[in-house]
Amino acid sequence: MERSTLRGPGDSAKYNSAMRYAAAFPVAALFVATAAAQDAQLVEQAKKRWVESPHGQMLERILPPTFELHQLPERRSRGARLVVRYCVQCHNLPNPAMHHAAKWPAIFERMVVRMRGKGNLGELMQDMMAGVEAPSVDEASALLAYLQKHGQRPLDPRKYPAVNRPEGQSFKLACQQCHVLPDPQRHKASEWPAVVARMEKNMEWMNRVVGNRPEPDEPQLRIEEINAFLVKYARKG
Repeated sequence: MERSTLRGPGDSAKYNSAMRYAAAFPVAALFVATAAAQDAQLVEQAKKRWVESPHGQMLERILPPTFELHQLPERRSRGARLVVRYCVQCHNLPNPAMHHAAKWPAIFERMVVRMRGKGNLGELMQDMMAGVEAPSVDEASALLAYLQKHGQRPLDPRKYPAVNRPEGQSFKLACQQCHVLPDPQRHKASEWPAVVARMEKNMEWMNRVVGNRPEPDEPQLRIEEINAFLVKYARKG
């Protein structure tokens, strides 16, 4: 028989702890995979509902389809899963950073009212929300807290005076069209180009779906200038 390498109570405790972790890991991994699959299914069900609903085009054009499940902050948290469960019932997945924390409560309350079949469209709203589930009081509280926690962090112009100089003009013109100017330190320099590319797709989608038309004398946005400003003042590390 092979001799045991365990030398004392301390080694035995470490061994037992390692065995418990090894046994639990496949279960945890399976749980995460199952949750991800369920969330993806919810998104697909929502898209199917849009196709079958007479109001589908109205629902689908509310938000651009550029934000994906894996980009949700704290992806495994309760808040993230509640976003998927409730928000995609009526439109594409929302990015918590599309609004800053102070703005989320009023918008969120309006969405909950609509999910309950009420709102400014009367009977049409009831028809649009047929089959839509609204969050409980506890779920609504957790969902709003998540959106506010990961909401857009506004730029402080006192900290970044360059935003009002020529080097910040393209950034300022582009970003404040849809939300407050973001703090450059929200992301690292290596991360900003991908974020800016996604925002560019959002603007293209809005021009195509919503039907906005730029004025002939409107300043042209220069993506390279936007990236240069954000990368220069980005979070280090």
